[in-house]
Amino acid sequence: MRKIIAYLATSADGFIARPDGDVAWLDRPGLTDEYGMAAFLRSVDTIVMGRKTWDVGQKLGGAVVEGKRNIILSRTLPFHAIPGATVENIEPAEFAKRVRSERGRNVWLMGGADVFGSFLSAGCLDEIITHIVPVLIGTGIPLLDSTARDVELKLKSTRKFSDGVVRLHYVVNREASTTEAPPP
Repeated sequence: MRKIIAYLATSADGFIARPDGDVAWLDRPGLTDEYGMAAFLRSVDTIVMGRKTWDVGQKLGGAVVEGKRNIILSRTLPFHAIPGATVENIEPAEFAKRVRSERGRNVWLMGGADVFGSFLSAGCLDEIITHIVPVLIGTGIPLLDSTARDVELKLKSTRKFSDGVVRLHYVVNREASTTEAPPP
């Protein structure tokens, strides 16, 4: 079965971007292997991103990943032709059911707090691979929205890179997870 995997980076204090969406702090000098990105890209054939991630990608020079099926999740983006991508207004559970019924490789869920949170709350995220960048930015866009949830993760692997970045690879433990707030 195809897996839906969030592959991302956060600051050491848990932010995916500055309040204005800036991610310049992700630029790391002396990077040689791009933290395994090439291998990860070979494992996926579909990239799903939220509207805000699409917008940021456009500002950075393009959000479409060539050679992959690119899907933009949006309730507001016009459903006009975007070269190399399709726009869908679909709930995470419906999307996950459809994509898992299709043949293919894994799906990269690329987005922000709302997208990651909605897929987690719907029980549709299978794995989280996060790269912790050794920088504190103090404020910004958090990894997840503020929805109360209790999601258990099983550590699959860790890897430390020479520049201090640490990759944590987790599998979502659906049997132990709920979307209700944990007891006080």
